Amino acid sequence: MATFQLILLLMSAVLVSSVVEQIIPKVSVPLAQIAMGVVIAILAGNRIQIGLSADLFLVVFIAPLLFHEAVNSDKTALWHYKKTFLSYAIGLVVVITLAVGFAVHLMIPSISLAAAFALGAALGPTDAVAVASVSKEAQIPSRQQAILQGESLLNDASGIVSFQFAIAAATTGAFSLLRAVEDFAIEFIGGLLLGLALGLFINWLIHKISDLGLESITFHVTLEVFTPFIVYMLGGILHVSGVIVVVTCGIVMSLSKQHLGPHASRLSIVSSSFWEVFAFALNGVVFVLLGTQLPNAIGNTWSDDGISSFDLVIYIIVIVLIMHGTRLIWSIVSEKLVDKRKGRTRPFKEQMRSALITTLSGAKGTITLAIMFTIPTWVTTGGGMVRFPDRDLLIFLASGVIVVSLLLATYVVPLLAPRVEKKSESQKQDAETSIEILRAVVEDLSAHITPGNRAGVTEVIRQYNDRITRLQNDNDYLEEESDTDVRILVLQWEQEYVWDRIDAGTVPPVEGYQVMNILARGESMLRQEKVRKASLNRRARRVIGSLRAVFHTLREKIPLQEGGEDSGRVRRELQIDALKYGIERMQKEMANSDYASESFSRLIIEYQRAIAALQAKSPSITDITSLEDRAEDVLRPALHLELEQIQLAYDEGRLSRAAAQHMRRNVHMMELDLEDYF
Repeated sequence: MATFQLILLLMSAVLVSSVVEQIIPKVSVPLAQIAMGVVIAILAGNRIQIGLSADLFLVVFIAPLLFHEAVNSDKTALWHYKKTFLSYAIGLVVVITLAVGFAVHLMIPSISLAAAFALGAALGPTDAVAVASVSKEAQIPSRQQAILQGESLLNDASGIVSFQFAIAAATTGAFSLLRAVEDFAIEFIGGLLLGLALGLFINWLIHKISDLGLESITFHVTLEVFTPFIVYMLGGILHVSGVIVVVTCGIVMSLSKQHLGPHASRLSIVSSSFWEVFAFALNGVVFVLLGTQLPNAIGNTWSDDGISSFDLVIYIIVIVLIMHGTRLIWSIVSEKLVDKRKGRTRPFKEQMRSALITTLSGAKGTITLAIMFTIPTWVTTGGGMVRFPDRDLLIFLASGVIVVSLLLATYVVPLLAPRVEKKSESQKQDAETSIEILRAVVEDLSAHITPGNRAGVTEVIRQYNDRITRLQNDNDYLEEESDTDVRILVLQWEQEYVWDRIDAGTVPPVEGYQVMNILARGESMLRQEKVRKASLNRRARRVIGSLRAVFHTLREKIPLQEGGEDSGRVRRELQIDALKYGIERMQKEMANSDYASESFSRLIIEYQRAIAALQAKSPSITDITSLEDRAEDVLRPALHLELEQIQLAYDEGRLSRAAAQHMRRNVHMMELDLEDYF
């Protein structure tokens, strides 16, 4: 029961951190989660005890996180910058391990050299979540961003393997450099081969099941969830690096082209949605756990008579300087080699700025913390079980370095990286990113065309191409607040028009109430964005209208089923009439209104496009219904995929908060139309 309560507490903290990140975007999520963990630990006292074994911790947290990073990594960038990736992911990790290890051992002789190397190895990997958080506040150049993302994937594996060797040496007291190199080569190469084989086998299994017609989204997603755990444990059984196996298997699985079945798009949406939440939760839990352990580690270390508080602070600063200094030198050399290879000459100041961005953006986070938690509390010696020497001190030093690196990445990198200061430039970037998002959806739809869904997919692609064209021709991409006010006002006019038609008996009540409900819900959605409440009278009208619609629908259930096509035609015609009425009112009010005429003009054009689209569907109701049915099956998952792309772009810092909200609102409005009109 206590374990279950702890899990609920940790997940609650992760949930709150996601809200805090939205309210205070300048505070990175990892820092907020660490702070919440500290608060939880202070309130709970010494009642929070983490009893997870090292191997179990690696399986539960690290394996799925690495698998997720591998599957979603940019394979093109990985290949393009492969030499740079390998140098950072392997060479730099080894150098940092040695530099930090020797320095820590010299500063604190009580820490064995092997344990100091373990600390250095743990500080080698960079954190992908932290890099993404930095990208929101600063425009990291594409090359640096690609290097950091690739490095965060590959150096996890090398750092963990190096850490495991160092801990083994620290616990056994025996270490042979030659034997360590041999074992490392065996585990690394063996992990690559096993990961390759398992990835190919899993892809073959998926294709076989698809060929047999046994496609199931539940099966595919469940297989993806269990894959990192299974392959990691297989790696341990065969005495190769489970970390390397997981990373290689994830890359191979993502490279294989899946069958283009009717469920492919939905599978992609469900899978990405699950992993986004799952990875965020795992990352969050690890950082909250760090916070819960900090007071205890700080208390034990701070109260140690052998080390003063001043010395502890100095140790953390020295480690940060050594770590970042080593990384800076490595980055400068890398920048010079790249310039030499490309035959270009850049001022030293520009090279230094790029190197500093790469250096400070490499914040430490989840992986560092996770593998530090795997340090055993007790070790077996000739005299029996004893506590691992200086375990609390090692965790304290690692935690301090993590916090400092996160602070540097969050608040110093934006000062070095170029910012988008002008609103016009920001809007231009948002428009370009929005077009990229829509194109990504089109590419996904095009990749999953089958003879059975060709007509529906083609229709949805046409709609997305129209939206891309409008974005390319629209100089004012983001709406001003006045635009939203105008939309609300016009929706009110449309509701009044429909309500008058219902009262006059010129439209059937059921269809009229359905259109009325759509317009009211659209108004409500816009008001929620402005944090305004609808008037009591209008809210009452909507409620009454909805109840009356339900009543008439139930009463006339059989006739509605028999005349479904006629019902759709009536709703469409009423929608067109309401749009025309909205245009007429806007044209009349444009000169006398307090709102800017540009807001009315933009909305009139949008309404005219909507009318043209609806009227284009009028020649054959039967054919349109068939096409709409097929298009609906495609459009719903396409909109979900668009939402995923919007969130991804926002998380990566390529899309501003305002633009993301604007695009989400448009998607929700289209989903609302789908719900009621198809």
